[in-house]
Amino acid sequence: MSEGYEPRHAAAPNEPAKRGKRGLPWPVGALLGGIAIAVILRLFVIGVYYVPSGSMLNTIHEGDLLLGEMVSLHFDDPRQGDVVTFDSPLTEGETLVKRVIAVGGQTIDLVDGTVYVDGEPLVEPYTEGKPTESLSDYLGSAGISYPYVVPEGTIWVMGDNRTNSKDSRFFGPVSVDDVTSRVLFIYWPLSHVGTL
Repeated sequence: MSEGYEPRHAAAPNEPAKRGKRGLPWPVGALLGGIAIAVILRLFVIGVYYVPSGSMLNTIHEGDLLLGEMVSLHFDDPRQGDVVTFDSPLTEGETLVKRVIAVGGQTIDLVDGTVYVDGEPLVEPYTEGKPTESLSDYLGSAGISYPYVVPEGTIWVMGDNRTNSKDSRFFGPVSVDDVTSRVLFIYWPLSHVGTL
């Protein structure tokens, strides 16, 4: 044996082997990290929504799955023309999807089936010519009188399917604080995939 050589000693049979790193094996850590990122994205960045009704036909169909983003709402209120999701003023725990027709300070009027915003007729190809009538006479409605000035801090929303939508005409304006996302696109079914 050459000088200076010391043989390595094996661990004693009852002594645990030392690990180079402490913690979870990398696949488990990666999986848990991925789940944490998905939860954060779901709670604060991206909303996934199922559409149970036809109130947004033919823009959004019953059964479509939507992807909405939440981040921009922290910096900018919803704008006219945005399609948004919001907490239902009628049913606790329910989320609705509608189009923003007017924002705080603007005046809504309904004349002969046409929507007017600040005295100008709104061009609405997405309604496919369906008339927009008042829902103020319906039982349980907010009883809105037109012309109506949308209060600051709220938005006026309507479904694109004007003859089959309970919207601001029925329940009144929606607080911007109740808006949960701006809808970006339909992602399912594949035949309906597209941006809004």
